[in-house]
Amino acid sequence: MEGIADPAKAVGTSLFGGGFTFPVMVAHRAALRHNIATLAAFAREHGLTLVPHAKTTMSPELVRAQLDAGAWGLTAATPAQALTLCGFGVPRVLLANQIFDPAGLDALAARLADDPSFEFLCFVDSVAGVEVLSRHAGPRPFRVLAELGHEGGRGGSRTLEHLLEVAAAAQAAPGVELAGVAGYEGSLKSAEEVRRYLHRLQEALEHLRVRNPILSVGGSQWFDVIGRELVACQATIMLRSGAYVSHDDGYYRERTPYTRIEGELRPALEIWAHVLSVPEPGLAVVGFGKRDAPFDEGLPVPRGAVEGATVLKVQDQHAVLRLAPDSPVRPGDLVSFGISHPCTAFDKWRVIPVVDDDYVVVDLITTHFH
Repeated sequence: MEGIADPAKAVGTSLFGGGFTFPVMVAHRAALRHNIATLAAFAREHGLTLVPHAKTTMSPELVRAQLDAGAWGLTAATPAQALTLCGFGVPRVLLANQIFDPAGLDALAARLADDPSFEFLCFVDSVAGVEVLSRHAGPRPFRVLAELGHEGGRGGSRTLEHLLEVAAAAQAAPGVELAGVAGYEGSLKSAEEVRRYLHRLQEALEHLRVRNPILSVGGSQWFDVIGRELVACQATIMLRSGAYVSHDDGYYRERTPYTRIEGELRPALEIWAHVLSVPEPGLAVVGFGKRDAPFDEGLPVPRGAVEGATVLKVQDQHAVLRLAPDSPVRPGDLVSFGISHPCTAFDKWRVIPVVDDDYVVVDLITTHFH
């Protein structure tokens, strides 16, 4: 596997003891445990049902840790992810998306029919979506959440009137059962925008005749506002945050609710690589690139010996750094970087060593992306 010369012999050895090839991404055990416990406690204290988004990690080891910490189930983005979670033994799956994939729907319908204890929810934002679910439903109905979006957002009805039309179609369709309302506030820019949007979601829920309704919301940027604004909502509030598991040194470090409320999340992921070249003063080339680290929401963040440097760009297998004027960095040095945006970090590695504070490997995380 990437970064590990022999996975079977990795646990119990030092990351720097010769058993690993570089670059390699590691996860810090203490930070993972802290983050999982922190959001589980936040959800309990605010009366929220935590259904973490598994698309961040798609890791059976981390999914199990989240379930053990009290998660109701896990969230997926695609039918393939939902079925993979079933393979992990996840008893409840929320697919936070619309589904039009016939094979995926048939497989999920079969899963519902085969396992009476399995629970499944998905989104709808069109009558066409309701109709395709109805056509592929088995003996147990597909339970759905009518999604209300917002201007400039992604999925979801843009008006209450349209949402009610979709909801009525779901209530009338055989093989479909309306369970509540869903939305995604993560792309909104201010707490006031989030508050207004949450009020719209509550208004939509009040118009539906649903017993024991669900209201699902979701990112990792505004769960503090959700905890305050939905405290009196007469529904099961399902929180779908996912990036909190590993947090980061960039995008979410700047946007986490813990910049506004007491507590913290800790960056768990770190990439180690060799300096390959210092071709001119103040410039270094490091041996990791786009195949190894996320770059869509901020570039990797220099740590340790290269702290104070700037990552100018990442290429397929190289990162180019502008070094500080007095930097002692030389070719052959092993240096480290934090990451920005964990949702596109885990998918680059099939096996990730978990290290303790002394960089002894104590476990391995495996990932299962399609």
